[in-house]
Amino acid sequence: MEVNQSVFNEFPVLKTKRLTLRPLTLNDADAIYKMRASGRVNEFIPRPALSELEQSKELVEKTIQAYNKRTGIAWAGILRDKGDIIGTCGFNQFDFQNLRAEIGGELNVDYWGKKIPLELVSAIVKFGFDTMNLHTIEAKVSPNNRGAIYLL
Repeated sequence: MEVNQSVFNEFPVLKTKRLTLRPLTLNDADAIYKMRASGRVNEFIPRPALSELEQSKELVEKTIQAYNKRTGIAWAGILRDKGDIIGTCGFNQFDFQNLRAEIGGELNVDYWGKKIPLELVSAIVKFGFDTMNLHTIEAKVSPNNRGAIYLL
């Protein structure tokens, strides 16, 4: 068996009860900047907070390029009843030979504690196993991030 790479031919839009998971666009840069400029979102991730909007635009462009190069897939989580981007989640890297991917994401603090991450991650994990034919999905998580540990 091998990874189904046809998912890189057209971006896979996913839908859940409350969310639409679609590709990131440059229009999302402002929302991502606001989310990542918050020290709370980065509390358990060893990366600096964004200090200017241009960094967010570069991040979105890098994410789009990763999909085009088949090295990652990142979805923007959109709350369907509001149209707001509430976070991002996806496969940050692939090991195609071993049918593996690493999942990661972030959620706007306004939506913490609302079980939205479970809905988001469940859809992406299902996609990874059922559509992409992955064998293993891994996550790197801080031992202090109780929310992420509980989710996983």
